[in-house]
Amino acid sequence: MALKRRNRVEAMFAMSSMTDLIFLLLLFFVMASTMSSPNDIKINLPTSRAKTTTKQVVAKVSIDNLGNYYVALGRQKPVTIAAEDLEGYLSSIQQQDSTMYVALHADQDIPYRDVVHVLDIANQHKMKIVIATKK
Repeated sequence: MALKRRNRVEAMFAMSSMTDLIFLLLLFFVMASTMSSPNDIKINLPTSRAKTTTKQVVAKVSIDNLGNYYVALGRQKPVTIAAEDLEGYLSSIQQQDSTMYVALHADQDIPYRDVVHVLDIANQHKMKIVIATKK
């Protein structure tokens, strides 16, 4: 007489622990992406083969493709500024620290005169300026 097995092994997979893990990963990536400080202004930078970078950027001037000017100190959020107020803003920052750098983030589609305007201001006040590009 053959003995029959009464215990059957059923192949099951518990999805509850997998959904918990996926939820935690999603939560981590959402929080990590909000903690980084991305450039809030959509600027299409021109490309360059230069590989030098600066560590000390104190003032940041951004010009978007519509010709709007934005300024930011350090890691602060950029604020809108009128083109005619830019010189006064940069000269007041330069009075605080004469060794600072100004990083110019200009969209590749703006007129060249807007870039020259910022370069002229930096030259008049003897500021060090860096032009941001993509690799």
